[in-house]
Amino acid sequence: MGEPVGLRKRGNPPTRKPEIWTPDLLDKVAWRVKAAHEPFRGVATSDGIRPGLFPLRDTGADVRKVYRAAEEYLAGLTEERRAEGRFAMDDESWRHWNNGARYFLRHGVLLEDLDDIGRRQAMNVVRESLSAAGYGQVVDLMRLNLTIGELSDNTHGLNEWLYWFSVYGEPENGGPWGWQLDGHHVNVNCVFVGNQMVLTPSFLGAEPVTAGGGKYAGTVAFRGEEALGHELFTQLDGGQRERATIAAEKPEELLVGAFRDNYELDYRGLRLAELSAGQRETALQLLGLYVNRAREDQARTRLREVLDHEGDTYFGWAGDPDGTFYYRFHSPVIIVEFEHMPGVIFDNDYPSRRHIHTVVRTPNGNDFGVDLLRQHHERHHRPRPSAQGEEE
Repeated sequence: MGEPVGLRKRGNPPTRKPEIWTPDLLDKVAWRVKAAHEPFRGVATSDGIRPGLFPLRDTGADVRKVYRAAEEYLAGLTEERRAEGRFAMDDESWRHWNNGARYFLRHGVLLEDLDDIGRRQAMNVVRESLSAAGYGQVVDLMRLNLTIGELSDNTHGLNEWLYWFSVYGEPENGGPWGWQLDGHHVNVNCVFVGNQMVLTPSFLGAEPVTAGGGKYAGTVAFRGEEALGHELFTQLDGGQRERATIAAEKPEELLVGAFRDNYELDYRGLRLAELSAGQRETALQLLGLYVNRAREDQARTRLREVLDHEGDTYFGWAGDPDGTFYYRFHSPVIIVEFEHMPGVIFDNDYPSRRHIHTVVRTPNGNDFGVDLLRQHHERHHRPRPSAQGEEE
């Protein structure tokens, strides 16, 4: 974990668009397109989708500021940019988000191509959707992307504004809508149905997790998620650790990352109901780091939803608490994964604490707010019967 590592030698810095589409690269793109084109079901257990978990309701949350921020952003775009960065709610591009630093499968408006005002308006939509801590974390990860570019002498291909922003639906008409911020180590999907908000899938990562120099020297990421995950596992007694340990070795990558919208994942690990009061407090603090990325009123609603299923929430662990590790929370309404990864920019081919990936999902069909959208359309857009009693 503490071994010094150097930068991976790559020859010439990679361009954003590959000059040569190798068979391997074409295969990767084809697999991702195929996965995104599959009918959406949602992450579920082998028992299938559990219905009725996400009722359509009035949460009391005030969403006026974020709606206004989206309207101001759209109004500030040129007609050409609006055509690039605006999509229907059911557009398949929602599911093209991915962590790769490469250019393929990107869509929307590239923030780097906007002026300062345009970038500020785009990021204000993100700011109004998230808590101060959640927004600060997203910004820090974007800045750490510049740190990677500085370290690898490739700020053209890795920088803080190499992110694509898309708006879905029509916020100005009050209907369901959402936004997506997509790029290397920052992939956030946010959907509004009335005043209900769904903030998943959300993938956040960093390599390095600390900027030792450069424009944003001192920027640090994921220290809370790492420390509290470690604390929770080390608080467990021997029997609890045995039940929490779901594998001897960490998985090679997050199980429910990009293009795994229909992944099958059964519950494994230690139920939160088996924790002591102190252990439970640590577990809820850790879960809070993920849930509280949303703005405060939305996070309160989401946390109540999560706690309603506390008895069916499992904590799973793999790896070495003194080294690198993986953990997850899994319940009918939330999945959280955290993992230490091998180097990509750095030349360590083994996991280290300098490269971290996290993902949050809403299983059972409500990633991208799909279940809420289904209910909204059933309630508000049923075909009206004609005078002859037939549907129009």
